[in-house]
Amino acid sequence: MNSGLSLAQHRSGWKEPNARLLGVAAGSLAAVGAAVLTQHLWGMLPCPYCILQRILFLAIAAAALLALVARHSLRRVAAGAVVLLAASGAAAALWQHFVAAATASCNLTLADRIIGGLGLDALWPEVFGVWATCADAKVNLLGIPYEFYSLALFVLAAAATVGLMFDRSR
Repeated sequence: MNSGLSLAQHRSGWKEPNARLLGVAAGSLAAVGAAVLTQHLWGMLPCPYCILQRILFLAIAAAALLALVARHSLRRVAAGAVVLLAASGAAAALWQHFVAAATASCNLTLADRIIGGLGLDALWPEVFGVWATCADAKVNLLGIPYEFYSLALFVLAAAATVGLMFDRSR
């Protein structure tokens, strides 16, 4: 059955933005899964900024899924939320690496206050519990600082979604 669309038109149709949104949601959930897995299997204990990044990844996944099912302007708003959350996550990863990891304590930092305010650490401590200081959580995985993996995923999420904020055709 021929729908009258060329292959190029088909690829640039509704499926490509949806595939990007699904990829952002799946990648964000996979990032949290990988963090929890490395925590429990390899003893890579999370600091407040690690947990904040987990929360941001989950919020990105939720916003991407909302953008996936939303129509028109709400889709653009949800895509904008993904970009803002990803920018916040990138800032958290950079702050963790360049500032927090050099301090002796993460107590009463912005990340610590957000986690405490949300109460997720008490609700599900296996995933959202803070078990290390930022200095103690400073680890490399395959020679790369662990938070740089998060940084890369936040940048990819923003890059995959930013165009949808301005797409008025959907």
